[in-house]
Amino acid sequence: MARVGFIGLGNMGGGMAANLAKAGHEVRAFDLSEGALAKAEERGCKRAGSAAEAVADAEAVVTMLPAGKHVREVYESSVIGHAPKSAILMDCSTIDVTTAREEIARAASQGYAMVDAPVSGGIAAAEGGTLTFMVGGEAEAFARARAFLELMGKAVIHAGGPGSGQAAKICNNMLLGASMIATCETFVLAQKLGLDPQTFFDISSQASGQCWSMTSYCPVPGVGPTTPADRDYEGGFAAALMLKDLRLAMEAAQSVDSYTPMGANAEELYTRFAEKLGGAGKDFSGIIRMIDDSWTSPRSSS
Repeated sequence: MARVGFIGLGNMGGGMAANLAKAGHEVRAFDLSEGALAKAEERGCKRAGSAAEAVADAEAVVTMLPAGKHVREVYESSVIGHAPKSAILMDCSTIDVTTAREEIARAASQGYAMVDAPVSGGIAAAEGGTLTFMVGGEAEAFARARAFLELMGKAVIHAGGPGSGQAAKICNNMLLGASMIATCETFVLAQKLGLDPQTFFDISSQASGQCWSMTSYCPVPGVGPTTPADRDYEGGFAAALMLKDLRLAMEAAQSVDSYTPMGANAEELYTRFAEKLGGAGKDFSGIIRMIDDSWTSPRSSS
């Protein structure tokens, strides 16, 4: 088994690191949070005193950090030149495409193989090892990274060259954000037109309007499979994170002169929900409450 340096033990990273340890790897973990470090130790990881210490003598390095500036800082100050050049570097953060490409190029110039490998699936998938990884990088780097990523996910897909993983992630989440808003609007309209939400779900989930936001992540409590809507929109994928991804998508669209009116509208609506109406910590499907704050569901009104 391999020595793995893991940096970033938040809601996603903690579960991912634990799954690598569960698979038998020696995971040396680091995070600025003492609580996150303690939890990682309880789940089989070894505590490192710094990011540089975590990657020393590592055969693989995994990072899961909040934003591009953190990725740049950690790689330039604590990974490049501290990890062995034989180590495969995997950044699983969701960041801008430009930073991902720059950091992979910088790593390559120093003799390292690196991939960008953002994830989809949320906290439950991180805990259960069922994430989807969208991986950007050279074919040889992808082949080396895959052996580790498969221990944390159900699907590991090579999206293309450096930065392609980030491109796939932000495009996917732009589609998700826009489709969730449309799903919420539709349920509100259906109920106001006198349709029972469960009946409408039964119809549309088997008709041409069906989508993942409806069938797998319905924003209506008591309708479809259990989702954060059944927990007062707690847990799941925070609206603040959806907004972050939509902003990354809009920055990328502007950089290549791509017309994205639905994505732009989704960004504006999630900005209002997360920053002006206090919904940042709620699951992103909670935006249904902004669309109609008088909306009720069968379960919540019973």
